[in-house]
Amino acid sequence: MNWIFIEIKNIFSLLVQIFKTELFELGNQSFSIKNITEIISLIVLVVFFSRTIKKWLKEWILVNLGIKKGTKEAIAAIINYIITIAGILIVLHNTGIDLTSITVIAGALSIGIGIGMKNIISNFVSGLTILIAQPIKIGDFIEVDDLSGIVEKTSIRSTVIKTIDGIFVIIPNNFIVEKNIINWSHKDSTSRIHIPIGVAYGSNTALVKKALLDAAIKEKKVLSIPSPKVWFKGFGDSALNFELLVWIKYPHLIDEIRSYLNFSIDLELRSRNISIPFPQRDLHIRQINDLIQTHQKAESTTSGKNQKKLSNSLVKNIAKTKQNPSKLNLRDLLRQISYFQNCNNIELRDVIENGYRKIVPRGEIICLEGEPGDSFYIILSGSVEVFSAKANKYITTRYAGEFIGEMSLILGIARTASLRATEDTILFVVDRENLHNLLAKHQRLADKISEELSRRLETLKNLGLLDNQENSQETAMIWIRNRIYTLFGI
Repeated sequence: MNWIFIEIKNIFSLLVQIFKTELFELGNQSFSIKNITEIISLIVLVVFFSRTIKKWLKEWILVNLGIKKGTKEAIAAIINYIITIAGILIVLHNTGIDLTSITVIAGALSIGIGIGMKNIISNFVSGLTILIAQPIKIGDFIEVDDLSGIVEKTSIRSTVIKTIDGIFVIIPNNFIVEKNIINWSHKDSTSRIHIPIGVAYGSNTALVKKALLDAAIKEKKVLSIPSPKVWFKGFGDSALNFELLVWIKYPHLIDEIRSYLNFSIDLELRSRNISIPFPQRDLHIRQINDLIQTHQKAESTTSGKNQKKLSNSLVKNIAKTKQNPSKLNLRDLLRQISYFQNCNNIELRDVIENGYRKIVPRGEIICLEGEPGDSFYIILSGSVEVFSAKANKYITTRYAGEFIGEMSLILGIARTASLRATEDTILFVVDRENLHNLLAKHQRLADKISEELSRRLETLKNLGLLDNQENSQETAMIWIRNRIYTLFGI
């Protein structure tokens, strides 16, 4: 056994000798694998220490000083680079490296390095410029060429932008410095939107102005100060040209706000019988009398047959529509529900944007007992059976206008029963995130759901969500409503 220990000792001695063997000299200092390992280890510690300081500055010191997010990121990044560079120089100096010799070597290689790393050095200098001068900061909404988005991160080499479509784009810093940048958030994020609109000749211009201003006032994201303005731009070929100008606080929502305003403008103009024209051309026919006589003769021979066919076709289409709710549009289906009957077109538009129509054939399972609740349903037509698959027990049947699937979604529990369509059924489906948006805008709908849930006292008690002494439906409704308000921030 002694020879084994001798061999191990010899191998260990050989390794130590290899580690201590001189590899090269730099200035007056010789270097071995051991020296290089020590230097790399110390540099890694310096980098770790500098990043820890950067994180500590961002999350504690600079936050308590009330510094803005973009400025905070820039200060922390600059301090991180200073500590890293200073730490590396100190490590090299303490290991005996003559920094002047490194300077000489670096000077000799600077020409070749400068040519080969031109883009990297350019991005590095541009990154320092962005961090110090701060033409853009973290959280700014910027536009570079055809690219627009929110600045997520700025480093020495590149800047990361998150577009309004949720795509992360990495842009070299020199590209940002060299291009013309629109920074919507610089100093003041208040921005103005221009919405052109044309109305038919003969329209009351004062009424048009009132309609456009009313549409702007109804949009909550439009600022009241500065107030919305309407400009009469001039007389077009087919329309009187106006422009609505509104101010907003959040430039990254420009497309969303513009869409809401377009819907509102359309509604306001329709309510005042103001038409939006389309390009028209006048056609002049010289021998108009001959054409009229020819048309009347042809019409007299076929009018009877065509009218009869048209009448029968209309009757069939109307009957078919009445018998088949799937042919109705979603807005008309929602209007058949008692809660939505008094909603105007804008409110219905908000509802439709947060859900979708789903046609469920007869006998199809909608969801199963024990599954996580991820959707809320409103029955638009048809009927749905509620049953317990585990207990093999029928519970109840829900019909058009009733809510289903809301209990597990709102109370945060698994599905307490299974749902199955007893006939061809149309559902309006809202998932968890969109339900949050819907209830935040429609508090009355939250109250309606609370009222519906409070009727199921026994179910709530069996789940342990209500005390057995709480027999009042009013008490249950208050408890459920408060829970919904808290959960959805209403």
